[in-house]
Amino acid sequence: MPRYEFKEGSSNKFWEITLEGKTFTTKWGRIGTDGQEKTQTFDSPEAALKEHDKLVREKEKKGYELVDGEDGEDGDDGSEAVEGKSNPELEAAILKDPDNQDAYLVYGDWLQAQGDPRGELIALQHAAANADSAEAGALKRKVSAHIKKHKALLLGEMAKAWSDEELTVQWHLGFIREARVGKGDYDSELDVPETVKQLLAHPSARFIRSLAVGMVDMDGENNYDDVTAAIVAAKEVPTLQNLFLGDFQYPDETEISWSYVNDVSGLYKVLPNLRSLRLRGASAELGKMELPELREFVMETGGLPLGAVKSIASATWPKLERLEVWFGADGYGAEGGVEDIQPILDGKGLPNVKVLGLRNSEFTDDLAKVLHTAKILPQLEKLDLSMGCLSDVGAQELANHAAAYKHLKHLDLTENTMTSEGEKLVAKLAVTVAAGNQREYDEEYRYAAVGE
Repeated sequence: MPRYEFKEGSSNKFWEITLEGKTFTTKWGRIGTDGQEKTQTFDSPEAALKEHDKLVREKEKKGYELVDGEDGEDGDDGSEAVEGKSNPELEAAILKDPDNQDAYLVYGDWLQAQGDPRGELIALQHAAANADSAEAGALKRKVSAHIKKHKALLLGEMAKAWSDEELTVQWHLGFIREARVGKGDYDSELDVPETVKQLLAHPSARFIRSLAVGMVDMDGENNYDDVTAAIVAAKEVPTLQNLFLGDFQYPDETEISWSYVNDVSGLYKVLPNLRSLRLRGASAELGKMELPELREFVMETGGLPLGAVKSIASATWPKLERLEVWFGADGYGAEGGVEDIQPILDGKGLPNVKVLGLRNSEFTDDLAKVLHTAKILPQLEKLDLSMGCLSDVGAQELANHAAAYKHLKHLDLTENTMTSEGEKLVAKLAVTVAAGNQREYDEEYRYAAVGE
C-alpha cells in the first residue's frame, strides 16, 4: 500500500491508499497509530483511478511525501543521486525516426543496464500501451509511481514546478513529449523563462515535440521576450514541432492586449522542424518568416501592427495548411486593410492552405466585396470570417457572389454584426454555415470582437 507521510512542526501524520479496480481504500492518522480506514467504490475503474490520482495530488500539494510504494522500498523518496546517461548513437537513431518504437526500446535496454530510471520507464510505458484494459490500469499506476519515485533525476530542478502543477508534462516511452509551463496564480514564484531553459536542456526532454507557455508574469507586464530568448539560447531543438506562446485564459488571467508577444523572429532558425506556431498577445514582431515545415500558423491578437501583417503576407511556408489571423481593433493597435493582405488573397506561396481564418477584423465588409475574386478561394475547404464587423451590407456582397462559396465545406460568420436579415442572406452560401451569436450593430461605433 503506497504510504505518504507529513512531518512538520507538531504534525506527524501518515496517509495510505490502495487502488483495486473500481475500489480504493484509504488509511490515515498519526504516525505510530493504526489510524482510520475508509473504502470507496466507484462506477468504473476509470472513475476510481481519476479520484485516486486527484487525492494523491492533493496530499502532495499539502506536503505529504511518498515513503513507501509499489515501485520503491521503505524510506526511499526517489531522490537517489544518479546522473542521467547518454548514448549519442542510440539517441541519433531516435532523432532520425522519432516514431520508431524499436529505437526507444533498444535505448531503454541500454539505459537499464546503466542504472538510469528512464530505461525502466520506457519498458513500463511500452507495456502499458500494448496491454489489455485490465492490465493497462495497473501498469499506468506503476508508471506514475516510478515517475514520482525518480522525479529528482527525471525532472531535476523542475521537480517543484511539476509538483505545484505549474509544469505539466506528458511522457512517451521514457521521455517528455509534451510540456506546458506557466504561473498558476498571483502568489507563484515560478521563473517561467528559467524553467523553459531548464526543460530544453534536460535529458528527459531530449525528444520533446510540443511546448506551450502560459502566464509569465501576473503582477506586471506579461511578455514573452525572456521565454523566446531561452528557446533561442537552446541553439537548436530539432524535435520540437508545436509551439504555443500565450497559453492563457482571457480575460480571467489577463486581457489579450495586456500580454506581449514582441519579437519572435529568432525562433525560426532554432526550430527547423516546427509544424505548428500559435501566438497570442499584442505587439507582435514577426520579421522574415521562413518556416519550410510549418503546417499551421495562428496569430491571436487584439491589435496586429502593420509590420506583422506584412510579415504574414510575405511569409515562406510552402507546406502550410491552416492560416488564422486575428487583426483586432484600431484602438488597440490594429493596422492595415484588405490591400495589405492581398498576397494572401492571391494565394501567393500558399499552395496547400485549405483552412483560412481572417478573423476579428474591422474591415470585414471591405473583405466581403473582394473575396469572390480571391485566387486562394477555390482551394479552400473552410473559411472563417468570425468576430469581425460583417454587417448586412457585407452579407449582401457575399450573397451576390454565392457561386464562389458553394464549394466550401464550412463558412464561419459568427460574432459579427449582422441582423437576422443578414443571417438569412448567408445561410446557404456553403455546405455548412455558422452565423449565430451576432453582436449589436452600431453604424457609428463598429469594433472587432476582441480588442482589449
